[in-house]
Amino acid sequence: MAETDDKHISVQEKNPVDLGSTETISGSPTFYPPIDIWEDEKGLTIEAEVPGAEGNGVSVDLKDKILTIVGKVTPPEEPGKVIKEEFEVGDFYRQFTVSDLIDQEGITAKVKDGVLVIYLPKQAPAEPRKINVVSE
Repeated sequence: MAETDDKHISVQEKNPVDLGSTETISGSPTFYPPIDIWEDEKGLTIEAEVPGAEGNGVSVDLKDKILTIVGKVTPPEEPGKVIKEEFEVGDFYRQFTVSDLIDQEGITAKVKDGVLVIYLPKQAPAEPRKINVVSE
């Protein structure tokens, strides 16, 4: 029983992003935020963990069908001498390709308590219609 419990309780390490030659101004590492994605008949919902990133430090951009999430985190002020430090503070970066089935104008995003929620509505299906044929 304990063996099964251990499989369900595991620490997920933060995965650093390899940005190649891109440099960070803050000097802090950049991480892929862990995400969950749900789909229903109306659209997709993406939830990303971005602890420490506030609303004005999170940006979500869409360009050429690429949805980009960037979260800037300001390291907290240390209240005293650090004895042990396990939480690594860093910025966040993630990209997704958005299909043509998504209504790109209707995408919304909000951040609260370190969780970014992005909603991507599906486009309404084309309604059947009669097309008039014109004689010339």
